[in-house]
Amino acid sequence: MIITAGIYKGRKLVVPDENITRPTLSKVRMGVFNALFSMLGGFEGRTFLDVFGGSGVMGLEALSRGFSCVKVFEKNPRAAAVIKKNYSVLGLKPDLQIGDSTKLIQKLEDEYDVVYIDPPYMSEELYKAVLSNIKGKVIIVEGIKDFDFEGFELIKSKSYGGKFISYLRIG
Repeated sequence: MIITAGIYKGRKLVVPDENITRPTLSKVRMGVFNALFSMLGGFEGRTFLDVFGGSGVMGLEALSRGFSCVKVFEKNPRAAAVIKKNYSVLGLKPDLQIGDSTKLIQKLEDEYDVVYIDPPYMSEELYKAVLSNIKGKVIIVEGIKDFDFEGFELIKSKSYGGKFISYLRIG
């Protein structure tokens, strides 16, 4: 697992045990950040929230590409340890909150430019619990197709290597 672009391009990260998390593939990450660049016009000074951190690779891609602030939520302590290792590989310390993402997001006061949602398992209830409390300009939802994103404007949807991604705005 490597960073695909930006100042940390090519840097190798710790690959977690597949029973802990399933990192987003490089092809998907490249597609997501290319689409985001088109939508936002650049990343400098922008903020990014990874709601289900997993390996931490999405937040690290965001930092590598110029996002100024990245916050990561992760419930699983073993996955949180992988996130810490991956940030330390790059000499960084994560803004990591360990706990249930559906509860952490309810306490969140800041709005983020980009909110990335890729839960460890597909559950409409889990998606709804997170989306009902979201504060973000662009919300990216990975993994669920044909979902009723009530209250959101669907900007774009695309399949990257078998992964379905929806780009949303609060409607």
